[in-house]
Amino acid sequence: MKGRVLIIAGSDSGGGAGIQADIKTVTALNGYAATAIVALTAQDTRGIHAVHEVPVAFIRQQISLTLKDIGADALKTGMLSNAEVISAVREELDTHAPEVPLVVDPVMVAKGDTKLLGTGAEGALIEILLPRATLITPNATEAEVLVRMRIRTRSEQDQAAERLLRLGARAVLLKGGHIEGEEVRDLLLTHEGRQEFCGPRIHTTSTHGTGCTLASAIATGLAQRLPLYEAVARAHAYVREALRSAPGFGRGHGPLNHAHTVATMS
Repeated sequence: MKGRVLIIAGSDSGGGAGIQADIKTVTALNGYAATAIVALTAQDTRGIHAVHEVPVAFIRQQISLTLKDIGADALKTGMLSNAEVISAVREELDTHAPEVPLVVDPVMVAKGDTKLLGTGAEGALIEILLPRATLITPNATEAEVLVRMRIRTRSEQDQAAERLLRLGARAVLLKGGHIEGEEVRDLLLTHEGRQEFCGPRIHTTSTHGTGCTLASAIATGLAQRLPLYEAVARAHAYVREALRSAPGFGRGHGPLNHAHTVATMS
């Protein structure tokens, strides 16, 4: 079931999120992961301690060389630190992969409240990248920034998803983990309809990288030609099991168990 996924995101030195989580996820689901790194971070399970941004010209080179040689069946973006990076990514994708499905994980704030998206970059994300997206996967906190409304209830989650869809993405998966309640609901909304992915809340501190992992799992499904609903359903199940079987590393928000389903879900 190979499928080539190009991931454009930041590196996590602790291995729980970012490029490291993306590669593990794609590999666990029997895809092929290629990367373009936009920033290096020094971080542990307690937070990000330093960020070193990669020059935009080098980001462009990573993307163009990978797409011209290896190619991609799906694309995934994570941490994109500023408007210049967002614009460069969009231009390279338009040039080298205009028809390839794109999953946009609008990473804005890391666990520990470190801001990862520069001032003014929200506008670039909305205007430049979202209209290119096959799917956008915000959590409630990120969606609040994008649509400028409070999201604390399922009704507000529904309203926000509709507003996000009107921003131009072909589909929205608005995650419910930040909304209070013992049942977590992720809402998938497209112009054709909606589906809900519900499950009991898993009480654990090992939640670092859940957003990166989910988006990369979906991108892998799309790369393997799964319909969107099936790609999201498989990714949802994968993340829940990765949470349940997390190794418990670190003294803060620990990593998931990305390798747990290699035998059963490949």
